[in-house]
Amino acid sequence: MTRINKVGRVEARSGKATSAVIFLHGYGADGDDLLGLAEPLAPHLPNTLFLAPDAPEECVTNPFGRQWFPIPWLDGSAPEEAAAGLTRSSEDLNAFLDQVMAAEGLAAAQIALLGFSQGTMMALQVAPRRAQALAGVVGFSGRLLRADALAAETVTKPPMLLLHGDVDQIVPFGDLKQAADALSAAGFDLRTHVMRGTGHGISPDGLGQALAFLRAHLPA
Repeated sequence: MTRINKVGRVEARSGKATSAVIFLHGYGADGDDLLGLAEPLAPHLPNTLFLAPDAPEECVTNPFGRQWFPIPWLDGSAPEEAAAGLTRSSEDLNAFLDQVMAAEGLAAAQIALLGFSQGTMMALQVAPRRAQALAGVVGFSGRLLRADALAAETVTKPPMLLLHGDVDQIVPFGDLKQAADALSAAGFDLRTHVMRGTGHGISPDGLGQALAFLRAHLPA
């Protein structure tokens, strides 16, 4: 069972999906916030299905948006609430991925996660702990949570691309190095890209790097 019940969808242009990209949005947004990325990506990934689920919880600070888990410094929640929310939403996302695989007839190696901000945090939390390795993870402007537990809890090591704006005013740019250090130490195949002059967002060069990564790691 999963609490994820609203999912944006853009079909594969070829009419036959041999891969899927799942967009994971940030805090206070929803699936539609990232689904528009399918437009520039789809012409270069004609056999790829794009899915953009809404996070399972109503955002505490924005009733019109969603959250994967509460953020204490933004919404006044307790750290214990944030940790519990991360655990619950990780279970939801895992169940959702299993549903996608079954419904679309895709293997884990045919599915990539593309996250932004809190969505990146979810991707980095869930992907290494799945029994079968995903095709890859693209993470914009995020953070690696529970880095101290990564090595012990890692089950699979999908390739990863982390991107961050060097003037990010929401998630500090230094979090990119912290995540990269921990992932590299744990043996992940990792690339990073600095989006120069970019705040908390996705730059054209960053999207280009993401596309190249997806083309390299998703089935043709």
